[in-house]
Amino acid sequence: MAKKSVKELLDAGVHFGHLTRKWNPNMAPYIFMEKNGIHIIDLHKTAVKLETACNALQQMTSSGRKVLFVATKKQAKDIVSKYAEEVNMPYITERWPGGMLTNFVTIRKAVKKMNAIDKMKKDGTFESLSKKERLQVNRQRAKLEKDLGSISDMTRLPSALFIVDIVNEHIAVKEAQKLNIPVFAMVDTNSDPREVDFAIPANDDATKSIEIIMQTVTEAIKEGLSTRKAEKVKAKDLDKKREKGNSEEE
Repeated sequence: MAKKSVKELLDAGVHFGHLTRKWNPNMAPYIFMEKNGIHIIDLHKTAVKLETACNALQQMTSSGRKVLFVATKKQAKDIVSKYAEEVNMPYITERWPGGMLTNFVTIRKAVKKMNAIDKMKKDGTFESLSKKERLQVNRQRAKLEKDLGSISDMTRLPSALFIVDIVNEHIAVKEAQKLNIPVFAMVDTNSDPREVDFAIPANDDATKSIEIIMQTVTEAIKEGLSTRKAEKVKAKDLDKKREKGNSEEE
């Protein structure tokens, strides 16, 4: 698994925290110093925490489990959606739908509604509607796509969440806590790292910082997925050998 050096993290501006007056005291162990009224994150600790998170994500995805990525802030959404799509993981980048986890059944109903509209368009039922009805259905489909399009294939609750900015995504954090779903997150100096299971101390506002963390995390997930694929091929080959052995005995 590709590790990120302290220099690489430094070049990406991962060390820049928030103004000192906006800090959360629970981030003290991860703060290196204060400079010009801004807290500087200890990148040696970031590197260690990032590696720990990556190892856990690699192990998780190698057993076929899904990670839901969450980032609705402007500077993070495009980066997160790009990397989540690369590893075929679900993501929320528009708006966190309240009850996304705690009321998952209702969310699934909304996804089914979206799929039902798609079916109407395929089988010709849509064309039999009036112009006004078609307009209403199209608007409804567009809204559902915007909010839920990226999770339409998620048939069960995710095994973990990866969040950029836990202050901004506090509802997602609370829902995951209620259901004991582990949370991985980029945690800036204004956040409480105790809120999540795998805190990665990092600047969660700058695009370069978000990019390098997302890149590293998805590399680990890719390795986990590759391991799973290799194990499936191995199991398939073993089954074929057994079948061949049984047929020869007969």
